[in-house]
Amino acid sequence: MARANVCAREGRWYYECKILSGVKPPAQEILPVPNDSTFTEGGHVRLGWSRREANLDTPVGFDAYSYGLRDVSGQKIHLSRPKDFAPANESLCEGDVIGLELTLPSLALHRKVVEGSYNKAVDVSDDLDPHPAAEAPDCVRDRVPIRYKGVVYFEQFEYSSSKDLEDHMNPAPSLSNAAVAAKDAAATAPPNPNHPSVALRTLPFSSIKIYKNGKLLGTPYTDLFAFLPPASKAPAQQGARDGLDDGMLGYFPAVSVFRGGAAEINFGPDFWCPPSDLSTAKGDDGQDADGNDVGGGGGASILAPRDPKTQRQHAHGKNSRLRGMGERYIEQIAEDIVYDLIDEVDFWMLDLIENPDAAEIDGASTQKAQSASTATDMETVEGITQLGGGGGEIKEIVQEEE
Repeated sequence: MARANVCAREGRWYYECKILSGVKPPAQEILPVPNDSTFTEGGHVRLGWSRREANLDTPVGFDAYSYGLRDVSGQKIHLSRPKDFAPANESLCEGDVIGLELTLPSLALHRKVVEGSYNKAVDVSDDLDPHPAAEAPDCVRDRVPIRYKGVVYFEQFEYSSSKDLEDHMNPAPSLSNAAVAAKDAAATAPPNPNHPSVALRTLPFSSIKIYKNGKLLGTPYTDLFAFLPPASKAPAQQGARDGLDDGMLGYFPAVSVFRGGAAEINFGPDFWCPPSDLSTAKGDDGQDADGNDVGGGGGASILAPRDPKTQRQHAHGKNSRLRGMGERYIEQIAEDIVYDLIDEVDFWMLDLIENPDAAEIDGASTQKAQSASTATDMETVEGITQLGGGGGEIKEIVQEEE
């Protein structure tokens, strides 16, 4: 399985997959020749969405952590169980462009599900565009430092598979003891938003839609599994904290190929066969709905911010419109920068609490360092002025190591 490095956590997201090598169209099908060793069967492609816990050594749709679509007969596949989805004789063939739309409820509603406070009678909306909260939920990104060849690398904790989902994939034989069976009746109930097991709770208002060459085929999946902790858990490791979200939990675009199959992925903004509501996200002036310039090309491009006032006007309602996964990449970069700043402030606050005496010494040293730095900066400015010839532009200054 090949998985993207950007995940969807809430809202409506879309990407496309063009089959380059796979099932031949009906007019190009080649019948096998008996006893002919030169005959080779065509490749195959699976595509869909997967969670972070999905095993990359398995195809899309292998377990409960991914939802896939097969090219053969357009079948949907989840838990390694293929089921009919597309109309008869509607295989996904070479040259077809398959669009996948993912809809997830807001993180606020998601947290209600995993915390056990979701009420179907009260929570009647996906709440995709709630008003900003006074305090945002915390994302903690614990890392394990590893020194290698004089450089420190930080290893990211992985999230392990859940036993409840493994049992759901391969259920045990029914128990003969009636008392035990009655006791476990709730645990063996089908997945739902209020399931006793958090791992088996599903997200209301979530779905996956499939398009073929711009035409909607249908909605093969609804009520996707929740992924926020404690539905997802990192394995017990030294230095790791339990039940925390590192900001990278969600559903990732994923593709699998077999026997020479090949596919090309398009995350936008210029899609090959966009749905009608996605095509209106970019106006005639070359800007998206948030007032950003959208570059050309078939891959994800960098969005250049335009007018902050326009962005604020469109901030409310952006999650309810369909967007390409290329936009999510920009959001994730911004989130990483914010989390880096928060982690740094959090580190210094904890260090100040644990070592208050050292803070006073550091404060005095900081004042001396600032004074010395100011004098050095003045000398540097004078040196730069001289180097620049009295107002000339400095393109680049490189300081060689001593």
